[in-house]
Amino acid sequence: FSRRHKLYREELNLTSPAAPLPLRPEASWLQFHLGISRDGLYPRSSPTINRLLRDMQDFTTISADYSQDEKALLGACDCSQIVKPSGVHLKLVLRFQDFGKAMFKPMRQKREEETPEDFFYFVDFQRHNAEIAAFHLDRILDFRRVPPTVGRLINVTKEILEVTKNEILQSVFFVSPASNVCFFAKCPYMCKTEYAVCGNPHLLEGSLSAFLPSLNLAPRLSIPNPWIRSYSFDGKEEWEVNPLYCDTVREIYPYSNGNRLLNIVDMAIFDFLIGNMDRHHYEMFTKFGDDGFLLHLDNARGFGRHSHDETSILAPLSQCCIIKRTTLLRLQLLAEPEYRLSDVMRESLLQDRLAPVLTEPHLLALDRRLQLILKAVRKCIDTYGEAKVVANDTTQPEAPASDRVKVTT
Repeated sequence: FSRRHKLYREELNLTSPAAPLPLRPEASWLQFHLGISRDGLYPRSSPTINRLLRDMQDFTTISADYSQDEKALLGACDCSQIVKPSGVHLKLVLRFQDFGKAMFKPMRQKREEETPEDFFYFVDFQRHNAEIAAFHLDRILDFRRVPPTVGRLINVTKEILEVTKNEILQSVFFVSPASNVCFFAKCPYMCKTEYAVCGNPHLLEGSLSAFLPSLNLAPRLSIPNPWIRSYSFDGKEEWEVNPLYCDTVREIYPYSNGNRLLNIVDMAIFDFLIGNMDRHHYEMFTKFGDDGFLLHLDNARGFGRHSHDETSILAPLSQCCIIKRTTLLRLQLLAEPEYRLSDVMRESLLQDRLAPVLTEPHLLALDRRLQLILKAVRKCIDTYGEAKVVANDTTQPEAPASDRVKVTT
C-alpha cells in the first residue's frame, strides 16, 4: 500500500518541495504568539484566537511528521521501562501556510466510552475530545493557559500520507479488512496493527492544538509537579501518605513565596474538573520569571470517567488551603444557576465542528466536581479563616509591554 502511494506521489510530482511563501504579519499563528503575556496565552477578548481556530479547521495541510518525542522513542526506546500498553500514544505534527503548526491527536476512543475501572492513569487512552474540551474549560475559567485547540476531520490519505516526507510514517499506513485506511505509531513497543487508528474510509476525527513559539524564541522550563504521582503499579509518593506534605513544599524555593503555589492550586482545580491524574510536569515561560503562569499542556487523559471524582487530584488545595480570590470568584459564579458551568461549557463546545464534544454525563460531572471544590474551600476557611485561605490577587498592576513574548519573523 505504501509503495503504491509513493509511486503515485512521484507520478503527480507531489514530492517536489513547494515554493517558500513569505510570512504575513497578520497571520493568525504569528498574532497568537505576539499576544502571549504575563497574564496568559492570549488576552481575554482576542479576535485572533477565533481566527486561529478557524484557520486550523480550514487550512490545507502541507506536511505531516511525527512529533519530536516520538522521534526520540524511535531511537531510544527502553522497552523494559515501558509499562503502558502498546499504541495508546499517537500524535503527529501538521503544518499549514503562514508557518502554522499544530499537534494532531487522532480519535482513539468513542465519546460514550468510559475509561475501564481497572486502568491505571498512566495506561489510559489519549482522547482527542478531551484536548478540545480542556481548551474550552480553561478559557471559561479565565486561566487562558491551554493552547487554542479545535476539532477537525482529517483525510488521512490526502492530508497525512500524501504530504509527509517521513518514510517511516509512510510505512505504517495500510488498508484494513474493512477497506479503511489506517496507520499506527512506529516504535518497538507499539508497532502493532491492532493499535492502529483508522479512517472511515479516509476521514478521521482528531484534535489540533496550536504550537507555542519555538524554544529559541520563547524559552520554557519543564518542572516536576510537587504532587507528582507514582508511575508504578504499587508505589506511593510522600504527598499521598503525609497530610502535612504542603508544609514541606512551602519551605522549598520557589514555592516559599510568590504565586507559584497558588498557580499549582489553579492547575489542580483544572485537573480535578477534567479528571486528569497525569500531570507529572508543568511548563512555564522563563521570560516571566518565577511568578509566571503555568502552561496546562497535554490534557488528552482528561474526561475519561464521568462517574468517578478523583478527589486526590485536589491535594494541593486541600493540603495547602490556599486559593486565589479571582479563581474562587469565578468558581462561585459558575456555580450559580444562571451561569452553571455545564451550561456554559455546552454552549461553548457547540462552536466546534466535532460537536457534541462531550457527552451529557461528562458535562453534568463538571457541576458535581465544582461543588466538591467549593466544599473543600469552605472547609479550609472554617479551619483557618478566610484571610489566610483566600489570597487577594485582584489588585495586580497591568504587565508592561516589555513583558510580552518577543517573536521575530
